Amino acid sequence: MEKITQTAGRNQLGDFAPDFAHFNDDILFGENWNNQDIDLKTRCIITVVALMSSGITDSSLTYHLENAKAHGVTRAEIAAIVTHVGFYVGWPKAWAVFRLAKDVWNEEEPNIEAESALTEKDRYQKTIFFPIGAPNEGYKEYFTGNSYLAPVSKEQVGIFNVTFEPGCRNNWHIHHADKGGGQILICVGGRGYYQEWGKPAVEMKPGDCVGIPAGVKHWHGAAPDSWFSHLAIEVPGENGGNEWLEPVSEEDYNNRE
Repeated sequence: MEKITQTAGRNQLGDFAPDFAHFNDDILFGENWNNQDIDLKTRCIITVVALMSSGITDSSLTYHLENAKAHGVTRAEIAAIVTHVGFYVGWPKAWAVFRLAKDVWNEEEPNIEAESALTEKDRYQKTIFFPIGAPNEGYKEYFTGNSYLAPVSKEQVGIFNVTFEPGCRNNWHIHHADKGGGQILICVGGRGYYQEWGKPAVEMKPGDCVGIPAGVKHWHGAAPDSWFSHLAIEVPGENGGNEWLEPVSEEDYNNRE
């Protein structure tokens, strides 16, 4: 059970009323609030009801409303609690508490119907910062499965966010250049793999970075059970170009070690 601590008494009244500060911080909050006979969510609700019943609608009630929210009381629940108590302690008190509660629970409640209508792609998009972009039609013939492309920058250095559906990967390919060239991959979402010819595959998670020199045969793509997004950064080079080769076979993909 989470331990409740309080220092407001000593912070505000430690010099003026040290005994009161002690009772507030050490007894009321230190002992009573940490008594495990009542769970914290229930204790928060009881406290809000007690303060509302007493007509206390200042910052102390705001604190306890915030505390209630932090310990699992939802916007729908606090609305029902205040409405119910309002019948017993007075409608004006309910109005006063609602003004405070609206500020505390000011976030939008999730639209369950809208959430259920989201596709897996929509849900994944919510987990990453960069846009997934449009279907990668221009390179579709070089991919097994569906991929998406979103330009991040076309100036100075080309940077693109490439997103792979679960199980999608590109063909073996080589970045050629007479000088310089190659590519840098930075994972920004999901989980995937990068593999050079003749070497074990390298797992990539958000924040992982791979430098691909020119002339190296390789592939990259999503894990079987995860979407995968990486920034593809084009390294400047002379007479650069890509050579697309054979698809990664199911056998090679499923035996990435």
